[in-house]
Amino acid sequence: MAEAIQKIISMKRPKVLVLKADGINCDEELVFAFNHAGGTADLVHVNRLRTDKNLLKKYQILAIPGGFSYGDDVVSGKVLAVELASFFSDALRAFTKRKDTITLGVCNGFQVLVRTGLLPFNDLGKMTATLTDNASGHFECRWIDVKVEAGAKGFFKSLEGMKLSYQVAHGEGRFLTSKKIFKQIENQGLIALRYVDESGKQTMDYPANPNGALHSIAGITDKTGRIIGLMPHPERFVLRAQHPNFRRMKVEKPDGLLFFEEMINYVSRI
Repeated sequence: MAEAIQKIISMKRPKVLVLKADGINCDEELVFAFNHAGGTADLVHVNRLRTDKNLLKKYQILAIPGGFSYGDDVVSGKVLAVELASFFSDALRAFTKRKDTITLGVCNGFQVLVRTGLLPFNDLGKMTATLTDNASGHFECRWIDVKVEAGAKGFFKSLEGMKLSYQVAHGEGRFLTSKKIFKQIENQGLIALRYVDESGKQTMDYPANPNGALHSIAGITDKTGRIIGLMPHPERFVLRAQHPNFRRMKVEKPDGLLFFEEMINYVSRI
């Protein structure tokens, strides 16, 4: 009886595929975050996509975690991006076209999505932006504030205008593109998150902007709002005690948990 009840509960929870590849090291945290927020997350090695061509059809969310996929050989996220765009292009196109799905890339996952071309314009195989070396010249690991952009798409709409506290941990997080492409990104409302200072104002000043990203961009979406990439790690703040100042904070819900719950709620409503 208990097993039957648990099966019914699981059926109502959106299914999440958290992708695993050599060098990725934030996968278990992402699995925990999705499960804690109300999803059912499976940790799946990329090689399983080779053996089961229909695997993605079973899921509503595809999440690419942070870390150093394939040792960030060549540049960050490049090898995994080539692998996804080359061997799994048909499955990815089909997945992103479905209106009941979200594709998420966190940190290294964001780098992967940009290098596949899925961000910012969902044009698989055509790279129009990059995430390159931090302006500081070294790895940055710190807590920062980001603000959800007015007019943000997808599940971000419910978080519009909110200032959120997340951790960053990256050496190549500076978002760069041409003036022409940036204008398209801005005009289409694809900017989801910007680095802000303590007062909530967009900033290029270090360390509030930890990497010198163009126009303080911390995260973007495609035009549907269902493909999302961000450099900060919301999965590292789904429990109140994960924040270094949790004893002084007056928050009803951790900012990362809010992020994942809104994502789960969004796919549940579709």
